[in-house]
Amino acid sequence: MSDSVTPVGLAVPTTTPVTNGHSEETKDTTHTPSQRYLSTRGGSYGLSFEEVVLKGLAADGGLFIPEEVPALPRDWESKWKNLSFSELALEILSLYISPSEIPTADLKEIINRSYSTFRAPETTPLVTLNEKENLYLLELFHGPTFAFKDVALQLLGNLFEYFLVRRNQGKTGRNRHHLTVVGATSGDTGSAAIYGLRGKKDVSVFILHPKGRVSPVQEAQMTTVLDANVHNLAVDGTFDDCQDTVKALFADPKINSTLNLGAVNSINWARILAQTTYYFHAYFALTKSPSYKPGNKIRVVVPSGNFGDILAGYFAKRMGLPLEKLVVATNENDILDRFWKAGKYEKKPVKGAAAEGGIAEDGAKAHEDGVKETLSPAMDILVSSNFERLLWFLAYEYAAGAGMDDEWNRKQAGQEVEAWMKELKTKGGFEVHQEILKAAQTDFESERVSDEQTLETIKDFYSNGGYVLDPHSAIGVAASLRSIKRTSPAETHHISLATAHPAKFANAVDLALKNEAGFSFDTVLPEEFIGLEKKERRVRTVPKGAGWEGVREIVEEEVEAELKGVR
Repeated sequence: MSDSVTPVGLAVPTTTPVTNGHSEETKDTTHTPSQRYLSTRGGSYGLSFEEVVLKGLAADGGLFIPEEVPALPRDWESKWKNLSFSELALEILSLYISPSEIPTADLKEIINRSYSTFRAPETTPLVTLNEKENLYLLELFHGPTFAFKDVALQLLGNLFEYFLVRRNQGKTGRNRHHLTVVGATSGDTGSAAIYGLRGKKDVSVFILHPKGRVSPVQEAQMTTVLDANVHNLAVDGTFDDCQDTVKALFADPKINSTLNLGAVNSINWARILAQTTYYFHAYFALTKSPSYKPGNKIRVVVPSGNFGDILAGYFAKRMGLPLEKLVVATNENDILDRFWKAGKYEKKPVKGAAAEGGIAEDGAKAHEDGVKETLSPAMDILVSSNFERLLWFLAYEYAAGAGMDDEWNRKQAGQEVEAWMKELKTKGGFEVHQEILKAAQTDFESERVSDEQTLETIKDFYSNGGYVLDPHSAIGVAASLRSIKRTSPAETHHISLATAHPAKFANAVDLALKNEAGFSFDTVLPEEFIGLEKKERRVRTVPKGAGWEGVREIVEEEVEAELKGVR
């Protein structure tokens, strides 16, 4: 069954109904099951990679996942162990993208271009944080905006461009397919999306941020990009106002009849897929270290907000990467930790004085209503938007216990996820069966880390070794130390993901280290940040009361100016 909206990508043959009430596979010579996609809510099947990348969200409100998670090739370890990051990405992405959609040579060029922008030769280097405890840090902040999101968004920008160039061959003027990307940001996503899409042909990008509520560094990273296709909108309001405006635009028939809207937030499947590479890359780097012995266990600890980063690790694990556990590390916005402890996925909004915290200059005020403000604002969420993908797999495996066929299992999983999401919307939460919770605990553990513990961790690792952690990465390290206490360090290695450079959240780092002898932020400040606040900016203010209709006017006006070549 295809998606009910007008298809924007290649239709992929899957099943053909027959008169006996069953369905049988038609011969698909172009796509494997892992190169076809379905919606977590059961309303879409048999979609191509191009279609799910350009759509972002399924017509039934669900998220896209592959119809089957591919198994690793038999000789994957010997064949891949000495590959570069880009070479490894090509092997992994090829399992999910049919060469009939993106020929291998083209995919290789897209990947190489995406990671040529990273400052580290290894792209995502693995560093030893505590040799005695076998604790390692995977540095994911060596891209253009110094955040882990660059790994996915540099690739996504090039995928958008590739698909559009192909669609527009031989077309001119108004006949060209033009993509208008609209997103709301509390800081990091906006700058990474802008750097991934700047200068791309046939793409306009509009990023809404709450005026005066994102950190100065993040605001400067966004607004000093002067490419004609980049539009920063400073909304006089809250992050909720920005997010509500984006949702209203995607639901508006008027703008959708004239513009092709696209999304870059973490629900886009390409972002999850891109991030699986660094789990494999970290594994190979670790197995080459002198302290690693064959048979040693590996745990990966991930600071988690919207669940996309750790979900990529889950896909890697399902494919066959030998990870013993994935450890979810949350801040005080702990909906994920509460789920793993009790099987209840419930919003717990806080208001007034109880919600206050964090540091405004680091972006603590740029959040949705009801969250607890913390020193790790990129993880300040009420619900995790990517968690739905894991729920589908848990529901699918539970359904498989009934002994029916795969089609029935998929249908049951989609119905279960849809029912859970309705409960979340209407009642603010839901509870899963104990067997489902038990299955979730097989692959995952979780930890909750407070602001106080975050500061202590930053201070401890600077005092003992001189490493400066950003507050989000510190949450992962704090959770790692707890996991180490539950395991044998001699036999278990922990890889903690470092998601941002400390300079992006300078005020929290300074709060932790201001009394430390010899500490100066100048020693960690990247040269790219020096003088950033003095550069020319281009930003348009959306006044209070303009509403989403006012933003729609701005978007239509700016796209029109681009198409006429006057921008």
